[in-house]
Amino acid sequence: MTLRPLATIGFDADDTLWENEQYYRLTEEHFTALLADFAEPEQISGRLLEAEKRNLAYYGFGIKGFTLSMIETALEVTDCCAPARVIDDILRIGRDLLSHPVETLPHARHTLERLAGDYYLILVTKGDLFDQERKLAQSGLGELFDAVEIVSDKTATTYRRVFSRNGDSPNRAMMVGNSLKSDVVPAIATGAWGVFVPHELTWVLEQVEKPLEAPRFREIAHLGELPDLLASLQ
Repeated sequence: MTLRPLATIGFDADDTLWENEQYYRLTEEHFTALLADFAEPEQISGRLLEAEKRNLAYYGFGIKGFTLSMIETALEVTDCCAPARVIDDILRIGRDLLSHPVETLPHARHTLERLAGDYYLILVTKGDLFDQERKLAQSGLGELFDAVEIVSDKTATTYRRVFSRNGDSPNRAMMVGNSLKSDVVPAIATGAWGVFVPHELTWVLEQVEKPLEAPRFREIAHLGELPDLLASLQ
Protein backbone atom coordinates (compact mmCIF):
# COMPACT_ATOMS: atom_id res chain seq x y z
CA MET A 1 0.00 0.00 0.00
CA THR A 2 1.32 3.45 -0.93
CA LEU A 3 1.33 5.93 1.91
CA ARG A 4 -0.05 9.39 1.34
CA PRO A 5 2.71 12.01 1.30
CA LEU A 6 1.02 13.81 4.18
CA ALA A 7 -0.49 12.40 7.35
CA THR A 8 0.01 15.05 10.03
CA ILE A 9 -0.68 18.79 9.93
CA GLY A 10 0.39 21.21 12.65
CA PHE A 11 -1.29 24.57 13.03
CA ASP A 12 0.01 27.64 14.78
CA ALA A 13 -2.56 29.40 16.96
CA ASP A 14 -1.91 33.13 17.48
CA ASP A 15 -2.59 35.15 14.31
CA THR A 16 -3.10 31.94 12.34
CA LEU A 17 -6.33 30.67 13.90
CA TRP A 18 -7.25 33.73 15.97
CA GLU A 19 -6.26 37.36 16.42
CA ASN A 20 -3.48 38.07 18.90
CA GLU A 21 -0.88 40.66 17.86
CA GLN A 22 -3.47 43.43 17.61
CA TYR A 23 -4.00 43.24 21.37
CA TYR A 24 -0.28 43.56 22.02
CA ARG A 25 -0.14 46.60 19.72
CA LEU A 26 -3.00 48.29 21.60
CA THR A 27 -1.35 47.50 24.92
CA GLU A 28 1.94 48.95 23.72
CA GLU A 29 0.17 52.15 22.66
CA HIS A 30 -1.35 52.40 26.13
CA PHE A 31 2.07 51.73 27.67
CA THR A 32 3.81 54.49 25.70
CA ALA A 33 1.02 56.89 26.69
CA LEU A 34 1.66 56.12 30.36
CA LEU A 35 5.28 57.24 29.92
CA ALA A 36 4.58 60.21 27.66
CA ASP A 37 6.06 62.62 30.22
CA PHE A 38 9.42 60.84 30.09
CA ALA A 39 10.12 59.95 26.44
CA GLU A 40 8.72 59.89 22.92
CA PRO A 41 6.59 56.89 21.90
CA GLU A 42 9.15 55.67 19.33
CA GLN A 43 11.92 55.74 21.92
CA ILE A 44 9.82 53.87 24.44
CA SER A 45 8.81 51.23 21.89
CA GLY A 46 12.43 50.75 20.89
CA ARG A 47 13.52 50.27 24.49
CA LEU A 48 10.65 47.86 25.06
CA LEU A 49 11.67 45.75 22.07
CA GLU A 50 15.24 45.57 23.36
CA ALA A 51 13.96 44.49 26.76
CA GLU A 52 11.82 41.80 25.16
CA LYS A 53 14.83 40.47 23.23
CA ARG A 54 16.93 40.32 26.39
CA ASN A 55 14.20 38.68 28.43
CA LEU A 56 13.16 35.90 26.07
CA ALA A 57 15.88 33.68 27.52
CA TYR A 58 14.54 34.32 31.03
CA TYR A 59 10.77 34.59 30.70
CA GLY A 60 10.04 32.99 27.35
CA PHE A 61 7.21 34.05 25.09
CA GLY A 62 3.87 35.35 26.29
CA ILE A 63 2.04 38.01 28.24
CA LYS A 64 3.83 37.59 31.56
CA GLY A 65 7.23 38.16 29.98
CA PHE A 66 5.82 41.11 28.02
CA THR A 67 4.49 42.66 31.23
CA LEU A 68 7.81 42.27 33.00
CA SER A 69 9.55 43.83 30.00
CA MET A 70 7.19 46.80 30.18
CA ILE A 71 8.02 47.29 33.86
CA GLU A 72 11.75 47.03 33.13
CA THR A 73 11.42 49.56 30.31
CA ALA A 74 9.46 51.96 32.51
CA LEU A 75 12.23 51.86 35.08
CA GLU A 76 14.87 52.45 32.39
CA VAL A 77 13.25 55.47 30.76
CA THR A 78 12.47 57.09 34.12
CA ASP A 79 15.88 56.36 35.70
CA CYS A 80 14.13 54.13 38.22
CA CYS A 81 11.76 56.93 39.19
CA ALA A 82 8.58 55.60 37.61
CA PRO A 83 5.60 56.59 39.79
CA ALA A 84 3.90 53.74 41.61
CA ARG A 85 0.68 54.49 39.74
CA VAL A 86 2.49 53.84 36.44
CA ILE A 87 3.73 50.44 37.61
CA ASP A 88 0.24 49.67 38.85
CA ASP A 89 -1.22 50.64 35.46
CA ILE A 90 1.32 48.44 33.66
CA LEU A 91 0.31 45.47 35.79
CA ARG A 92 -3.34 46.20 35.04
CA ILE A 93 -2.93 46.39 31.27
CA GLY A 94 -0.87 43.21 31.44
CA ARG A 95 -3.74 41.47 33.22
CA ASP A 96 -6.15 42.86 30.65
CA LEU A 97 -4.15 41.10 27.93
CA LEU A 98 -4.83 37.83 29.70
CA SER A 99 -8.57 38.31 29.31
CA HIS A 100 -8.92 39.76 25.81
CA PRO A 101 -11.66 38.17 23.66
CA VAL A 102 -10.81 35.38 21.24
CA GLU A 103 -11.66 36.32 17.67
CA THR A 104 -11.12 33.45 15.25
CA LEU A 105 -9.80 34.36 11.83
CA PRO A 106 -11.76 33.83 8.61
CA HIS A 107 -11.70 30.27 7.24
CA ALA A 108 -10.17 28.82 10.43
CA ARG A 109 -13.10 26.69 11.61
CA HIS A 110 -14.27 25.69 8.14
CA THR A 111 -10.80 24.57 7.11
CA LEU A 112 -10.22 22.55 10.27
CA GLU A 113 -13.60 20.89 9.88
CA ARG A 114 -12.79 19.91 6.30
CA LEU A 115 -9.46 18.37 7.28
CA ALA A 116 -10.43 16.70 10.56
CA GLY A 117 -10.58 12.96 10.16
CA ASP A 118 -8.51 12.95 6.98
CA TYR A 119 -5.35 14.16 8.70
CA TYR A 120 -3.95 14.03 12.20
CA LEU A 121 -4.33 17.65 13.31
CA ILE A 122 -2.07 19.17 15.97
CA LEU A 123 -2.18 22.61 17.52
CA VAL A 124 1.44 23.69 18.03
CA THR A 125 1.68 26.96 19.93
CA LYS A 126 4.13 28.73 22.19
CA GLY A 127 3.54 31.17 25.01
CA ASP A 128 2.03 31.20 28.45
CA LEU A 129 0.38 27.86 29.26
CA PHE A 130 -2.70 29.27 31.00
CA ASP A 131 -3.27 31.92 28.34
CA GLN A 132 -2.97 29.49 25.43
CA GLU A 133 -5.30 27.03 27.12
CA ARG A 134 -7.80 29.83 27.75
CA LYS A 135 -7.75 30.99 24.13
CA LEU A 136 -8.11 27.46 22.79
CA ALA A 137 -11.10 26.81 25.05
CA GLN A 138 -12.79 30.08 24.12
CA SER A 139 -12.11 29.61 20.41
CA GLY A 140 -14.30 26.52 20.28
CA LEU A 141 -11.75 24.85 18.01
CA GLY A 142 -10.26 22.44 20.52
CA GLU A 143 -12.47 19.50 19.56
CA LEU A 144 -11.11 19.59 16.01
CA PHE A 145 -7.54 18.76 17.07
CA ASP A 146 -6.16 15.31 17.75
CA ALA A 147 -3.38 16.73 19.91
CA VAL A 148 -2.29 20.02 21.47
CA GLU A 149 1.35 20.93 22.02
CA ILE A 150 2.09 24.10 24.02
CA VAL A 151 5.85 24.57 23.80
CA SER A 152 8.39 27.05 25.16
CA ASP A 153 9.83 27.73 21.70
CA LYS A 154 9.52 26.48 18.13
CA THR A 155 12.74 25.07 16.79
CA ALA A 156 13.67 22.22 14.48
CA THR A 157 14.20 20.08 17.58
CA THR A 158 10.69 20.95 18.76
CA TYR A 159 9.13 19.90 15.46
CA ARG A 160 11.10 16.67 15.24
CA ARG A 161 9.79 15.74 18.68
CA VAL A 162 6.21 16.84 17.98
CA PHE A 163 5.92 15.19 14.56
CA SER A 164 7.61 11.99 15.70
CA ARG A 165 5.34 11.73 18.73
CA ASN A 166 2.17 12.53 16.77
CA GLY A 167 2.99 10.86 13.45
CA ASP A 168 5.48 8.59 11.81
CA SER A 169 8.02 11.22 10.73
CA PRO A 170 8.46 14.92 9.88
CA ASN A 171 8.71 13.89 6.19
CA ARG A 172 4.97 13.20 6.20
CA ALA A 173 4.08 16.29 8.20
CA MET A 174 3.24 19.92 7.51
CA MET A 175 3.31 23.04 9.68
CA VAL A 176 0.98 25.95 8.90
CA GLY A 177 1.38 29.40 10.41
CA ASN A 178 1.90 33.14 10.07
CA SER A 179 5.46 33.21 11.41
CA LEU A 180 8.24 32.38 8.98
CA LYS A 181 10.73 32.22 11.84
CA SER A 182 8.76 29.99 14.19
CA ASP A 183 6.30 28.06 12.05
CA VAL A 184 7.83 27.65 8.61
CA VAL A 185 11.64 27.71 8.56
CA PRO A 186 12.30 25.30 11.46
CA ALA A 187 9.62 22.88 10.24
CA ILE A 188 11.18 22.77 6.79
CA ALA A 189 14.57 22.12 8.42
CA THR A 190 13.19 18.81 9.74
CA GLY A 191 12.01 17.69 6.31
CA ALA A 192 8.39 18.74 6.82
CA TRP A 193 6.36 21.06 4.64
CA GLY A 194 6.11 24.67 5.80
CA VAL A 195 3.07 26.72 4.75
CA PHE A 196 3.17 30.47 5.31
CA VAL A 197 -0.16 32.23 5.92
CA PRO A 198 0.66 35.95 6.16
CA HIS A 199 -1.04 38.11 8.75
CA GLU A 200 -1.04 41.89 8.48
CA LEU A 201 0.31 42.18 12.03
CA THR A 202 3.34 40.04 12.83
CA TRP A 203 5.76 40.72 15.67
CA VAL A 204 9.05 42.05 14.33
CA LEU A 205 11.01 39.30 16.10
CA GLU A 206 9.09 36.70 14.08
CA GLN A 207 10.04 38.14 10.69
CA VAL A 208 12.73 36.56 8.52
CA GLU A 209 13.25 36.12 4.79
CA LYS A 210 11.04 33.64 2.95
CA PRO A 211 12.84 30.35 2.22
CA LEU A 212 11.96 30.58 -1.46
CA GLU A 213 14.56 28.02 -2.50
CA ALA A 214 13.18 25.33 -0.18
CA PRO A 215 11.23 22.74 -2.20
CA ARG A 216 8.73 22.25 0.63
CA PHE A 217 7.91 25.91 1.17
CA ARG A 218 4.46 27.11 0.19
CA GLU A 219 2.52 30.33 0.74
CA ILE A 220 -1.24 30.81 0.75
CA ALA A 221 -3.29 33.98 1.15
CA HIS A 222 -5.58 32.54 3.83
CA LEU A 223 -6.45 29.24 5.48
CA GLY A 224 -9.32 28.68 3.08
CA GLU A 225 -6.75 27.87 0.39
CA LEU A 226 -5.15 25.05 2.39
CA PRO A 227 -7.43 22.16 1.25
CA ASP A 228 -6.68 22.90 -2.42
CA LEU A 229 -2.96 23.06 -1.65
CA LEU A 230 -3.15 19.70 0.08
CA ALA A 231 -5.00 18.20 -2.87
CA SER A 232 -2.23 19.36 -5.20
CA LEU A 233 0.37 17.50 -3.13
CA GLN A 234 -1.36 14.12 -3.19
